[in-house]
Order: sequence, then C-alpha cells, then structure tokens
Amino acid sequence: MHRSRLSQPTVFGVVAALALLGLAALSPDAQAAATGYEAENAVISSGTVATNHTGYTGTGFVDYTNIVGSSVEFTVDAGAAGRRGLLLRYANGTAVDRPMDISVNGTVVTAGASFPATANWDTWTTRTVDANLVAGTNTIRATATTPNGGPNLDNLTLGAPSTGGSGPAVPFGGHQFPYASGTLKPTGTQSALDQAVITKYNAWKSAFVKQNCGNGWYETLSPDADHPYVAEGQGYGMVVTATMAGADPNAKTVFDGMVKYVLAHPSVNNSNLLAAEQNASCTSVDGSDSATDGDLDVAYGLLLADKQWGSTGTYNYKDLAVRHINAIKSSEINSSTHLLLLGDWSSPGDQYYNISRSSDWMIDHFRAFKRATGDAAWDTIRTAHQNLITSQQTKYASSTGLLADFVVNTDTTPKPASGEVLESPNDGDYGWNACRDPWRIGADAVTSGDPASLASARKINAWIKSKTGSNPGSIVTGYHLSGTAFDSGHDMAFTAPFVVTAMTDPGSQAWLDALWTKLAGTAIDASLYYGGSVQLQSMIVASGNYWVP
Repeated sequence: MHRSRLSQPTVFGVVAALALLGLAALSPDAQAAATGYEAENAVISSGTVATNHTGYTGTGFVDYTNIVGSSVEFTVDAGAAGRRGLLLRYANGTAVDRPMDISVNGTVVTAGASFPATANWDTWTTRTVDANLVAGTNTIRATATTPNGGPNLDNLTLGAPSTGGSGPAVPFGGHQFPYASGTLKPTGTQSALDQAVITKYNAWKSAFVKQNCGNGWYETLSPDADHPYVAEGQGYGMVVTATMAGADPNAKTVFDGMVKYVLAHPSVNNSNLLAAEQNASCTSVDGSDSATDGDLDVAYGLLLADKQWGSTGTYNYKDLAVRHINAIKSSEINSSTHLLLLGDWSSPGDQYYNISRSSDWMIDHFRAFKRATGDAAWDTIRTAHQNLITSQQTKYASSTGLLADFVVNTDTTPKPASGEVLESPNDGDYGWNACRDPWRIGADAVTSGDPASLASARKINAWIKSKTGSNPGSIVTGYHLSGTAFDSGHDMAFTAPFVVTAMTDPGSQAWLDALWTKLAGTAIDASLYYGGSVQLQSMIVASGNYWVP
C-alpha cells in the first residue's frame, strides 16, 4: 500500500491589527528613482499580493501590542527569477516612540551579497530586524521595491515578533499567511472552521500520538501500516504538532519527544535520515533504511518548529532541518533526473533507481527547502516534479488529471507502472499512494498561487466533481487513470484530499462545502491512522491554517 519502502494566544505578544494602505500608486524615494525603480499600484501585506508586477513598490504595516525587546522577520518571495537587486525599507511607522534600532524612518536595506545585481534570484528568505519595542502599540512599516526588468515580487510578509519565549510565533487560528487570491474556503465562520479542526486534532492525537516505548519519545502509532511505527507517520506527527501549536499548549513538548524519537532511529545508509519502520518495541526493522515521504515531512516539520519556537532550546531545529534536507538531496534524489527516489536504499543501476512515487512530489516542501538552505538545486528539483506532473496528466490522464502510484522509466520516457513494480498489481493506477496527490498538489496551489500547480489541481477537481455528481460519499478507494473505478471501498485517505483541490476552483463552492461537511462529520477511526492523518491534514489546509515555512 502506501507504506514506506515496500510499499492561547502567544505568551509573548498578540498581533493586534493588520491594516493595509490604499491602492494608490506610491512614489519611490530619490534613491529608488535614481536606480530605475518604478512605483506601481500594489499593496504588500502579511499575505500574497493579488497580482504580480515586474517593478513595483508597495507598503504594509502591522501593529504589535505590548511586545518588548522583540525582533521581526520580513520574508520576500518572487515568482520568477530575475536580475538586478531588491530594496527593502523598514522603519517605525508611528510618529512617536520609534521602536526600531535604526535612526530614521525610510532606512534602505539592500539585498547585498544575497542578491548581487548580476545574479538570478527568486526568493529572499528572511531579514530579521532586531528591535527595541516598548510596551504599548508599535507599528512596523515596510516597503519593498523591485527594479524595472527585475523579478516579479509576489509578497512581503511581516511575521509575528519573536522574543525567544516558549510560545508559538504562528499560533493555530492566527491566519497570518493568507492563501492565493481567489482561493475558496468552506462556508461558515472562521472560528467554526478552526474549531472543527481542533476537535479533529484532539481525536487524532488521542488515537495515535503515544509514548509506548519510554525514553522521552513521542511516537505516531500506525496500526494499519506494515509496522506499528513508520517514517510516514512520524513525519505526519511532526508537521501536525508544529502546525497546531497554540491550540495545543503541550505541542512543543510533544514535538521535542518526536524529534528525540527520530534522532534515535537513523537510517543505516545516511544517519541524517530516518529509518522507515519500527516494531512494537520501537526497534528499527526491515533493513533500517529510509522512506522518502517520511523524510520530507520530518524536514518540513523541523522548519515549522524553527519558525514557531526558534532554535535555541533543547534542539536546534533549523540545524537539524538543514542536515535532513541536505541528506535528502544526497541520498533520495536521482542525480540525473532530479526526481525523488523511493528511499536511500535505491542506488544507480538498480531496478528502482528510475522509479518515483507520485505522493512524494511535495512541491511546497521543495520551496521551503530552498528558503531554508538557499540551495538553488531545490528549484531544479521542484521544476522537474512540476513538469512531470503536467506531462503525466497530459499524456496518460487527460480527462481526469489522475497520477499513478508509481511512475517508471523516469530517465527516458516516464510513464505509469505496468502492473506491480513495488507494492501491488495496481501500482500504475490511482491507488493508496496517489490518493494523497490532490492534497499535496492543492496545498502548493493555494499557498503559492503557482500556475502549474493550480492547473493540475483544477484538472483533478473538475473530474472528481463530475465523476461523483458532487457527492463525496461516492468517492471510492481506487481508480484507473481513465477514471474507471477498480475498487468499491470508502476511506478518508481517498475522500479527504479532494477538499483541497476544490478550493482552487471558483465554481466549486457547493462541492467544497459538501466535502468539508463530510470530513468534519466523519469521526477519526482509531484503527485507521492513515485515513485519519490525511483527513486531519486536509482539513488544516481547507480551514486556512496551513503555511509554508
């Protein structure tokens, strides 16, 4: 099946208000004008700008209440590589009580060595501004400007302040990172959507998050997998726990216990990766090698934790994440095709080296890995997977958009597997691995607004909505790429992911609502960790609480 190898408000502050300036064009300052920077109508805020511009400026501001001695992170993303530099200005936006450690408003910060005028770039990860914020309300104002002929600047994010306290910087329900313009959300109040996720999370945690093996470990139990504990599950547990921080006051303790478990179970092939499977005694078995999907989520979870709690506590989350990311690149990427391998146990020349699992193609993870490491290889890897998704949909599933569990011949002419290559006779169909694809592709579509991800997600959504007559109860556990069902069962692992692709289509509100009602109304089955985990994570995305570190 889908199994690895064989298969409280913040304690340190509250974002009190977010206000956007009007859309009137903003005049660039003298320095910007002198370097050919152009002002256009745009607003930069804690979120995504509605349209991309080449060469524009915009301003956003955010108020922080009762924050003392904080720092603030600014994140700049560009949708396409471009040449020349970027200017970021940040300053106290209030007339009194200047909080910044800079002398005047309008101080200009250039991209410097990270963005030399002759270099291509597409992401400026963060710029942390040390501040002397005083008690009361303080406004930080930031503007970003790109030159004529420069890259498309997608957004400038003013992150929550961090004081090194134990509270999360991105508490669940804060909605600090709005989705791409045009993304739908289920009908209902935001508080009701959030509460539905919290309720589902508490049930999921009660069923699957355990301390069965002592040693201070927290494990995600996988009763329906090949073994009681699998890397896939540990990855899910880390991503979910870091995301739910704020709703769960014990999240950091649980997360650290999961980190301890991961570090205690290294792969025999690369010690910076996680061994794929453990038995009931939490002893690694079945070769003690890795599974790519688990490693991707472990690294992603560590990046989330670094943003939530910083990396100065028991574990340096950022350092561990970067080590894990580099190990994935070294041991789980096909060096010729730039596509993901099944695990670190596959090597050049073996029969599996040119096989890839579609459920591993987590486009938003590749974006996060690039930001964390600055390694442009992750752009190459991301593009290779997006191109493969598009070509597979076009060539083999033009009417459905479905992807196969496994794609073979990735070094020559990639195509769906013909019969069993790893797990079942349906390895070339939309089965127990590929069922996650709508969630994974849709998550990138709604968070990045990327045209390729949007097109792929909308193709899948159009088919399943038509196939089922907009009835979520008609979704079954297996389809040929043509859209014909080969199984008649029902499982949340297949049903839940479609709620995410539904968000990408402006004409699918009723369909989205029907799916959300199905997910929210279906109890977590304590014997089905896989379906329950996919169900919960799909709801996190659909409720607007997913974000990319």
